[in-house]
Amino acid sequence: MFIKKVEVLRMFADYHVHTAFSDDSIYPMEQVVQDAISKKIDEICFAEHVDYGIKVDWDSGKEIVYRNGEPCANCNYPLYMKTIKQMKKRYGNKITIKTGLEFGMQMHTIKLYEKLFSQYDLDFVLLSIHQVNDLEFWNQDYQRGKTQKEYNEGYYDEMLQLVKSYKNYSVLWHMDLINRYDLAGIYPFEKIKPFIEKILKVVIQDKKGIEINTSSKRYGLKDTTPSLEILKLYHQLGGEIITIGSDSHKPEHLTAYIQEGKELLRLIGFTQYCTFEKMKPIFHSL
Repeated sequence: MFIKKVEVLRMFADYHVHTAFSDDSIYPMEQVVQDAISKKIDEICFAEHVDYGIKVDWDSGKEIVYRNGEPCANCNYPLYMKTIKQMKKRYGNKITIKTGLEFGMQMHTIKLYEKLFSQYDLDFVLLSIHQVNDLEFWNQDYQRGKTQKEYNEGYYDEMLQLVKSYKNYSVLWHMDLINRYDLAGIYPFEKIKPFIEKILKVVIQDKKGIEINTSSKRYGLKDTTPSLEILKLYHQLGGEIITIGSDSHKPEHLTAYIQEGKELLRLIGFTQYCTFEKMKPIFHSL
């Protein structure tokens, strides 16, 4: 795989942005673009939610379930792609806009994502795990009836099997998402380090990357996402490809703590971070 290395002085990019095309946001895409321009962002990448297993496509013909007034449905892909093209045409002289999706994947949904990936030209794919066996973390469905050891190891084992089995992604993000919803407290890093190390070695070998997600600040988490231990381990293992994203869903989220994220990466020892074009990383100075 060809990896393009380009020095762009102090590129300002937010590489994880949601709009009303994600079922948990009502932020209109055009407003996002206008806000990004006002914040002097050089490049923005949209990464709308896709969660096969618990959500259906708008055109699937299946009933769409509503939760708290919000539709549990995947991104409306045709309209999403059409709107991005319009935004590029309208604002392309002021900001670079990239097309991405956030694949909330499980082992049993891989074929659905393979089909989706083949249908559209994407710049960037975030690989994430929001459920295991269609059981979600936020409502404790996955954790219920398991010990802390069982649900942590089960989560990371699912992630390991995914990165071994699925390769059409750019970066693995919020590796330790399970921590956010662990009512028993943060599971000791040393106990899951063997899983993390195996996962990161596959990621690096496949010339993929990880993301530092700055939303940890707004969630009031004591650590970064992923944790500082994971970021350091990734660097120690030789990982180079890393993106920075706010995981924005609202105007106040956009670009939040991006600069702090860059500074943290420098302190760890990273000298570059990435944007993407047609699924290939482009390196920029931190």
